Amino acid sequence: MSTPPPTPTQIVGQQAAPTSTVPVGPPGGVVAAPGQTNTLAVVSLVSALVAPFGHFTGIGGLTLTIVSIVTGHMARRQIRQTGERGDGFALAGLIISYVHLALTALVLIFFFGLIIAAVAAFLAAVSGH
Repeated sequence: MSTPPPTPTQIVGQQAAPTSTVPVGPPGGVVAAPGQTNTLAVVSLVSALVAPFGHFTGIGGLTLTIVSIVTGHMARRQIRQTGERGDGFALAGLIISYVHLALTALVLIFFFGLIIAAVAAFLAAVSGH
């Protein structure tokens, strides 16, 4: 008489083998629906368009410019990987943001130069030169 092989201990409700399969996508990442516009590209463009007004409304123009630049680069990378639409939106957001950043830097340089010139003129007047 032989003894039956030992069976593994099974907890109530536990399955012996999986009953469903997990869907597997293509290697390398996410596949976008055809014709879908990348969301980050739209965020980049909108934040780039709102950023110049952010200086006056208290939202923070520099913050929105940085958001636009970061999301624009992220969007262009995702678009290359997934084939989504919206590369033009991302590129426009990047161009507007970099121009805005350059103009902001020029304005700041101008005002700092103006302040330095005013201080120098004041000091020259006070010292009698």
